[in-house]
Amino acid sequence: MVVAFESGRYRVFGETLDIALGNCLDVFAREAGLRQSVGMPFGAVVERLASDGKKLIPLPYSVKGMDVSLSGLLTASVALLKKGGWRLEDLCYSLQETAFSMVTEVTERALAHTGKRELLLTGGVGANKRLQSMIRAVAEEHGARFETVEAQFAVDNGAMIAWTGALAYSHGVVTPLEKSFVRLRWRPEEVEVPWAE
Repeated sequence: MVVAFESGRYRVFGETLDIALGNCLDVFAREAGLRQSVGMPFGAVVERLASDGKKLIPLPYSVKGMDVSLSGLLTASVALLKKGGWRLEDLCYSLQETAFSMVTEVTERALAHTGKRELLLTGGVGANKRLQSMIRAVAEEHGARFETVEAQFAVDNGAMIAWTGALAYSHGVVTPLEKSFVRLRWRPEEVEVPWAE
């Protein structure tokens, strides 16, 4: 998601219409038979292989307004992988470049629209150095400060949820236990954010 704080809430300016970016990379890595290890999740394995890629293979690029669709990109990448004839490094490079270009395009549009002066890249895929460099270039072009979340905090949704809960509680947002429940499809714009300026 590409979100910006506006009028007391985080507003969604763009998002994936199907699968998440991290999921796209993870599924491709599994299909390629790659292995993850401690400190080296699938996204990092793809990033390492992509750094040795030399050839940009044409893949579906799907930006629809302010949203992206990654399922066609994943399907095409896996099809080329199974067909053979391409170096795995080039497939990883092409998948990563195409997906990141789509996300960067939407991010740049949102930044131009909102005029924000700060840009924060979060999430597990946010640890990817290539994605960071692409988003940083957009921020610099628009005069915005660019930051990332420390990798140790970017991959644990539990830590992010707990911190949000602590912020909410410290600003008087309290939910009685009998009214608390898990809501899987809770949109960011539905939540008031009194702790943000």
